[in-house]
Order: sequence, then C-alpha cells, then structure tokens
Amino acid sequence: MKLGIVIPALNEEDSIEKIILLTHKAKDYITANSPVDAVDIVVVSDGSTDNTVPLAQKHLDKIKLIVFEKNRGYGAAIKRGWEETDADLLAFLDADGTCNPEFFAPLCTELEKGNRDIMLGCRLNKDSQMPAIRRVGNTLFAILLSLVSNQKVRDTASGMRVIRRSSLNEIMPLPDGLHFTPAMSARAILHPDLKIHEIDMPYKERDGESKLKVWKDGIRFLSVILEMTFLYQPQRVFFLTGLFTSLIALLLMLLPIGFYMQHRMLEEWMIYRFMVSHMAGILSALLFMCSFISERIVGITLSGKLEKTPLRIISSRFFNSAFSHWVAGIFALIGLLLVRNSLVDRLTLGSTYEHWSRYMVMSFLFSLSAIIWLGKGLNFILGLIEDRLFYFRRLGNR
Repeated sequence: MKLGIVIPALNEEDSIEKIILLTHKAKDYITANSPVDAVDIVVVSDGSTDNTVPLAQKHLDKIKLIVFEKNRGYGAAIKRGWEETDADLLAFLDADGTCNPEFFAPLCTELEKGNRDIMLGCRLNKDSQMPAIRRVGNTLFAILLSLVSNQKVRDTASGMRVIRRSSLNEIMPLPDGLHFTPAMSARAILHPDLKIHEIDMPYKERDGESKLKVWKDGIRFLSVILEMTFLYQPQRVFFLTGLFTSLIALLLMLLPIGFYMQHRMLEEWMIYRFMVSHMAGILSALLFMCSFISERIVGITLSGKLEKTPLRIISSRFFNSAFSHWVAGIFALIGLLLVRNSLVDRLTLGSTYEHWSRYMVMSFLFSLSAIIWLGKGLNFILGLIEDRLFYFRRLGNR
C-alpha cells in the first residue's frame, strides 16, 4: 500500500527545506509503523515568488516538484499533486512546519484499522499552539456541522489528513482555495456513506507569516459548510427551522388559550397574536414539507444506491405515511365543524356573526391539510421518478 504526500507551498522559503527533509526522513518511520510500504512526496509551488522553488530543487532526488507559474490556490495545488502519484492513500501536509510528518503513521494505521475513508490530525488539544481566534473559529464550525450531522469532527480545517483514493470521487468537486479543507470535512461528515475520523496530534506555531486571513477565510469556510449542508442534509436545516417557528407559534398562543380556558371568551386585541401565530404555524408546516421533499430528492439523486434510501427525519416519515392522510382529513373536518353554523347562517340568512377566532383556526387547519396533501402529491411524483431512475441504475449495473 502506497501513501502519496503532497506539500503545497506558497512563498515558504523559511521552511520548505526543513519540511522536505523531515518528510523524507519520516518515510522509514511511516513504513515501519503503519500498513504503508511505500511513500511518494510531491511538492507543489503555488506561484511562489521567493526562493521556495530554488530551495526545493536542491532535493529533487527526494521529491517530485511541480511549479505553478501563477497562484492557483491551496486546494488546486493539492489536487494537482495527487495527480502525480498512483498511491492508494492520498495525503497532504502544510509546508509551514506546524505538523510532524511522522504522524502519518498513526493516521494510516487508524484509517485501515477502522475501515475509514478519511483520517485527519486534530490540532485542538492541550498540546496545541494554535492561536486562540483560530481555535474559536474551528470550534464554531464544528458545532455548526454537528447540528446537521451524526458524525462529529472538532478540527474541520486541519491541514494534515489522509484519504482513500477510492473515496475521492465521493467528495469531489472540491474548491481550489484555502477552504479546500473545511469543504472536504463538510462533504465527508454529511455524506451518508463516508466515514471520517480524527485523532489528536501535536501542533506547533508556523514558521513565517500565515496565509490565512481570519475574517475573509472564516466567511469562506462558513459559506462552504452551509453549501455542503444544503447539498447533503438540507432536510435537517428545514426541520430545525420548522421546530423553531413552531415554538414561536405555540408561545404566541399560550396566553389566548389560557385566557379562553379560564373565561370561555377572547379579547379583541388577541387577533394580533392569532395572525402572527397563524403565519408562524403555516411557515413551520411548509418547512416540514420542504424537509421531507428535500430528503426525498437527495435520497433519489445522490445516494447512488440500487435500493431506496430510508427516511430519517420525523417530519419525512410522517408525510410518507398513510397516517398523514387521516391527519389531513381530520384537520379539514374540524375546521369545517368550527364554522358550520356560520355557513348555515350565511346560506339561509345572508349574513353571519361568528367570532373571527373560529375562522382563524379554520383557516389554519385547512392550510395544514392542504400542505400535507400537496406534500404527498409531490412525493407521488418523486416516487415515479425514483422508480424510473432505479430501473436505469439496475440496467447499467448488468
């Protein structure tokens, strides 16, 4: 089993020779302490304008060197380096001297031992010299991802990791810039079939000036995490937002409900609570339906499986069940019963004096019924598309 290590470098004259020598020396340690039996080292100069390239050229007996005349980006350099090796395991290591290349040994060992797709070194530990503001940023990104995924990684932007070549297509395409690493983490964490894991590693302060711009790249990191979330787990975002708006609707109605239970009447000013609660309740129902439909779409288009992907979100299982037909029908019936006397009065007397609250509740229940049935109608259409796609997938696998 061969390991291919790519070292992207942009103006790293202060550390490039040191990291090349350390990585070359680590080859024997890696092969002796992991399942790896061969190691390739590829250095990619990403448009360096200092002495990075001349210094790296002094070690062409130890490395392969690729030189970009213009800067293409951190991710572009890593991807280009991977093309230069036929290794089974693909890795990269920052050229700034912050990580020890010997740590690839435990990463590769854990990758094989746990049958994982990606292993990364976690810098967020007691021995780390990472600046406080970057610790905070990494922690916030990790918390955000944990809200929408069952897998957890603390250091989403780690610059030392190993990935199986066979798993690479599952996380592509990846961006060319510095947000390459959080994008990879987000895709792997949110992917239903990939396993990503991390182990603590020692981390030193870098040699030379950091290329990372905290606010600019932090916004990029956040953007790519949100993009990956909406690609792989949009149903969780819709579901959590739906729960939030449901809570708002419920809190707004607590006072009118309590007042009615006590006095069997409502004050006229409560109409404002009814209106806003009505709006929040309908929005939450629409969000739950979007959660269901988006989960179905992701399951049909991105699973790549020859069997149907099971639904996980509670709202999705509700919309997909026969029980939802009964709920929609009961809502519509209750809404009709609430205003039945008013409808009779309108037809027989030409006018009605029913309290506005009954019409507000009726409107809400009818809207819920409509949303449920619309969701089930869309699910029927998606089911037809799903059956057709699975037929072609089975045909292609014969």
